[in-house]
Amino acid sequence: MIEAWGITDKGAVRPENQDSYYLKLHGERLAAAMVCDGMGGHRAGNVASALAVEVASAYLESLTDEELAQAPSEHLNRALNLSNEAVFRKSNQEMDYAGMGTTMVSAIVVDTTVHILNIGDSRAYHISAGGIQKITRDHSVVEDMVRRGEITPDEARLHPRKNLITRALGGQAKALADLYEVHWASGDYILLCSDGLSNSLTDQEILYEILHGGARETCCQRLLDQSLARGATDNVTAVLIYIG
Repeated sequence: MIEAWGITDKGAVRPENQDSYYLKLHGERLAAAMVCDGMGGHRAGNVASALAVEVASAYLESLTDEELAQAPSEHLNRALNLSNEAVFRKSNQEMDYAGMGTTMVSAIVVDTTVHILNIGDSRAYHISAGGIQKITRDHSVVEDMVRRGEITPDEARLHPRKNLITRALGGQAKALADLYEVHWASGDYILLCSDGLSNSLTDQEILYEILHGGARETCCQRLLDQSLARGATDNVTAVLIYIG
């Protein structure tokens, strides 16, 4: 049986929350979720993320459970493209929203297979008794530096350019996202989160809190509380999915 929880907060510093998320369980073995982290200055960021979630979730909910389960990656990509068109159109039609965009990490869970899409630096993790694995690759300047061997992953967490992303939804007429497929087992978790969480806590801290920190239904709140205790300089969003 799949269980899931989500939380979002503006953090300890930012005046508003530019993150948005969506989560829906379709019975015991099917679920859909996404996290978006908006950008583009005052007002525009929260508009971009909210619009992306609104359009993508509306498309996913227009499908029957059977349709959703039959071609998950295609549906995630279609949802992304529809969202990209909506955000790009609004940013070009209204001066207040010019240049806005958003990250997106989304998932469709079908029994023991998880289909993941991402664009930007919001992340998906697979957590099990064997450890924590980052499924997605950040589309960011520092991630590219890590891949080239110029800095270490630990240095990337503190790098002054860590918030510069190289891909976003809504910035151009066409969006290019990455797709992943992960197999999980009973007792495993999938975590979707904005960089406000992954910049506040290390992967090992996230792993420990999810597996050993307490009841799983309060885990998202505990992760948020830890992020706030660290200063949470950005908005914080987490969606946690569990298979029993």
